[in-house]
Amino acid sequence: MIEAENVTLHYGGSQILHGVSLSATPGHVTCVLGNNGVGKTSLMNLLAGRHPRSGGELRLMGERLGRVSAQEMARRGVGYVPQGRAIFPMLTVRENLETGFGCLPRGGRKVPDEVYDSFPVLAEMANRRGGDLSGGQQQQLAIARALVIRPKILLMDEPTEGIQPNIISQIGRVIRDLRDGGEIAVVLVEQYFDFAWDLGDSFALMERGQVVLDGPRSDGLRQGLHGRLSAMAA
Repeated sequence: MIEAENVTLHYGGSQILHGVSLSATPGHVTCVLGNNGVGKTSLMNLLAGRHPRSGGELRLMGERLGRVSAQEMARRGVGYVPQGRAIFPMLTVRENLETGFGCLPRGGRKVPDEVYDSFPVLAEMANRRGGDLSGGQQQQLAIARALVIRPKILLMDEPTEGIQPNIISQIGRVIRDLRDGGEIAVVLVEQYFDFAWDLGDSFALMERGQVVLDGPRSDGLRQGLHGRLSAMAA
């Protein structure tokens, strides 16, 4: 569904990504792990069209992409839940959700019922300003906003960061439901290893802008990931 092959990325004169390859397919959760500052968010920005790659190939539904904007990627079905949520604090919950309408045809500009089914609190707080919500509620809003465009690919950058355990459990259920529906490819950046392992089908561990360990879910991979992450944290 989405595939990056040997991509590189620069910010000014600094190279951030060094030949990274990653793919995600429908009904499948691809987890990207690693400590802060290793390039995970930069990779997500590249996949979302927020920053152009310097080299390598990016394919979406088999089509090789040139330089494509974030808005065009959203129109093509790439939903993005950025780190830090990035909701609009002065807009209401409903208005935040409706910001996704610009990527949809006029006849499809409606918040899907399943969005409110997944996050009932958002229906209850539809007229509250986004800035008045708790951190966990804002994260639910950020995920719901990405789902409004009915994505084929959902990119999620550390959705559990700073969130209380009951909301983490709810977010995990939503990701599991999306995966089991078989129509959406999920790329999940996460530092909470147990959360990622519980949901992931394949994994990529990043260090210094490179993927240093990757593969499908297996006991051997779990041991390797856990050992590398523990060593990095030491």
